[in-house]
Amino acid sequence: MELKKFRDMNQDERLHYLKTRTNLDEKDIDLFRNTGAIKFDTINGMVENAIGIFPLPIGIATNFVINGKEYLIPMAIEEPSVIAAASNAAKIAGRGGGFIAHADDSIMIGQVQLIPIHKNSTNKSEINDNNIIKVLQDNKNKITLLANTKSKFAECIDIKFKLVEDESINNLGRMIIVEILVDTKDAMGANVINTMCEAIAPEIELLTGGKVILKILSNYATERLVRCKAIFPRDLIGGEHILKRILFAYAMAYTDTHRAVTHNKGIMNGIDSVAIAAGQDFRAIEAGCHAYACRDGHYRSLTKWYQDSNGDLVGEIEIPMAVGTVGGITNTHPLVKSCLRLLNVSSSKELATIIAASGLAQNFSAIRALSDEGIQKGHMKLHSKNIAIIAGATNEQIELVSKKMVEESNVSVSRAREILDTLNKT
Repeated sequence: MELKKFRDMNQDERLHYLKTRTNLDEKDIDLFRNTGAIKFDTINGMVENAIGIFPLPIGIATNFVINGKEYLIPMAIEEPSVIAAASNAAKIAGRGGGFIAHADDSIMIGQVQLIPIHKNSTNKSEINDNNIIKVLQDNKNKITLLANTKSKFAECIDIKFKLVEDESINNLGRMIIVEILVDTKDAMGANVINTMCEAIAPEIELLTGGKVILKILSNYATERLVRCKAIFPRDLIGGEHILKRILFAYAMAYTDTHRAVTHNKGIMNGIDSVAIAAGQDFRAIEAGCHAYACRDGHYRSLTKWYQDSNGDLVGEIEIPMAVGTVGGITNTHPLVKSCLRLLNVSSSKELATIIAASGLAQNFSAIRALSDEGIQKGHMKLHSKNIAIIAGATNEQIELVSKKMVEESNVSVSRAREILDTLNKT
């Protein structure tokens, strides 16, 4: 009898298949089988060939006040110190008035790539490149109306056209990019924009005689920026000496690419962890932010730090932020829905401000630690608990082993096991 295809199996059948063909034992299988609060049918509808879930710890960042509203912010992340650092930064920022943030309207860009039919073509409907753009401009309203037949909530508000030259190794010549600007309201908007792009593609080919290749949204959400600012009182960050050191740290991140990458990774610790908890496409957010970091041709810090007239430290962040509070897994994933209720957000713009504030807070804590005691002291204090668990510590032993290693400045699995052995003997 022919074996079922993996995609046609149920969860038990897939896990049995893996057990008989891999090194998984029954304990491994049970981990995959346990899907917690999420039904397997829901998981199976999210991804192909599902076998279970991969859980991340979710913690709460406290002390955040954004635009005068208090938030408890869920963060899904496996890295120690991120949540504590963000909470501490928010507490200091709160003494300076909290975070002030503003998000643009939810305008996303969809792109249709048009390849003109040139003179060496035998196609009788050829039109030269400049005339193609003229034809498209003359039919802009028609194309807009066609796009808007594909959604009841999103709205195509404008269309732009640009002529670009292939800069790849293939030297394929000119192409025309038709860009639709779509207000996606409280949705991230990927699906509706892709649908709109596919809907207008045949009409564009008919109008121009050209050939459409790609029909896809852009994750570079330059029309959907979020900005956030906070004041960190000088006396609460260690005084003038530490403030100046922070400014030097920022100068390096702005100027040197190797430092900028690590600097921005710290920002994304805050951004991604909230995005994951809130069910957002954190890969798209990452890609857009990193592109924005090199918009002037040099990869730079996503944040800006300076001293104001009162002598306090000011931090600012400006990044593309395509997020949604409706659609996708925000409607299907029970933990995501719970996290959004926890945040008590009323719109995608509000969610964008929370994510930006989390990134700014995390960046402050990182550069403050680097500029003062170094990153390892606080990080290793929290990491020591993971090391204690790896060594076999349980319950109250975890804290005792962790504390001893930190006191000795010797955080390692071997030392944790020695301390644990001593505890067990006594």
